[in-house]
Amino acid sequence: MKAVELYAGAGGLAMGVSLAGFESQAVVEWDRWACDTIRENQRRGYPAVQDWPLWGGDVREFDWGSISEGIDLVAGGPPCQPFSMGGRHKSFGDKRDMFPATVEVIRRLRPKSFIIENVKGLTRASFASYYQYILLQLEFPEVIRRDGETWLRHLKRLQEEKTSGAAHFSGLTYNVLPSLVNAADYGVPQKRERVFIVGFRSDLGVEWSFPRQTHSFDALLRSQWITGNYWDLHKIAKKNRPAMPARMEGRIRRLDAELIPLEEKPWRTVRDALKDVPDPRRKQKHTFLNHRFQDGARIYPGHTGSPLDLPAKTLKAGGHGVPGGENMMVREDGSVRYFTVRESARLQTFPDGYVFHGSWSETMRQLGNAVPVALGRQVAASVAEQLAETEIKALVNQRLRIRNRA
Repeated sequence: MKAVELYAGAGGLAMGVSLAGFESQAVVEWDRWACDTIRENQRRGYPAVQDWPLWGGDVREFDWGSISEGIDLVAGGPPCQPFSMGGRHKSFGDKRDMFPATVEVIRRLRPKSFIIENVKGLTRASFASYYQYILLQLEFPEVIRRDGETWLRHLKRLQEEKTSGAAHFSGLTYNVLPSLVNAADYGVPQKRERVFIVGFRSDLGVEWSFPRQTHSFDALLRSQWITGNYWDLHKIAKKNRPAMPARMEGRIRRLDAELIPLEEKPWRTVRDALKDVPDPRRKQKHTFLNHRFQDGARIYPGHTGSPLDLPAKTLKAGGHGVPGGENMMVREDGSVRYFTVRESARLQTFPDGYVFHGSWSETMRQLGNAVPVALGRQVAASVAEQLAETEIKALVNQRLRIRNRA
């Protein structure tokens, strides 16, 4: 299956797409540091990215006519700053809003499916109309905004098409399914809420739903405070275990009397993710790439770091100050230190052999903007499975029609 990756960044979603079995026809990213990260891994011969046709530049300037027909998937995370809780919240008034460019690529390539990822802030009430506008553009990519037409007037025309029924529209349409998900529910050791907008071309007749979660907070609480398996796994003696959080006592008592679905695994914690990674402050030889101590971490209001025995808080795209103030771990003695680049990569489920190019603050920006590889892979694999099933059904139906004619 053939894919095109937009706004690839350091390669999180694109790597997940590749690991799900798609072959990249174009990987587009404008940021030179992120491109350097990908190129450095290509020079090192890292298999997941070695054959990526990387193009460093603006999505709007890429020659989409050079891409052959038959694209199965377009994937990407348009810049999140216009909708981020930490941004200026301009949405359609922000020059970095690349959703129009994303819709244009989908209109031109007519892929069988797409995966679009963005921040939770996109779903805020203040963006409700523009969020609907984005979804309708993706559903009707050939209903193009006219010269001089405001986005609100364009939204009204799209709503009219929707009201009249997509089945009566003769152009290109998609069945669009938006989902707000927490990466921790899919085995990522990080509480990271993101919007995934997945679409399938309407003519394929696909019925798809977002993959079911595989991990849960309740399963973690049971493992820690009812069975004790979590502490046993980490070889922590009872006398050294922290006290049960008072605010969780009621919930834990209820869990002791309830059954948790056996298929749900415990949320993965910072301790789980980093258990074999040495402390960067110790002077010892190790083989971990990008694993250097960064001084200067401190706690201040609103930025308290991530406890060891929960998934990390959402990694932010920045170094010191407000963005990077949460990119810290809280040690058992209550002290804090910054996560190293390698530790942050672990929390984003990048493989240990994947290196990041640039200074600590620059690489942390790349990591804070990335899609966790494991989550991207699960979503892309689900889409690939659905496309394969659809193709098989089409072939079976074709053979039946040929047989009936005979």
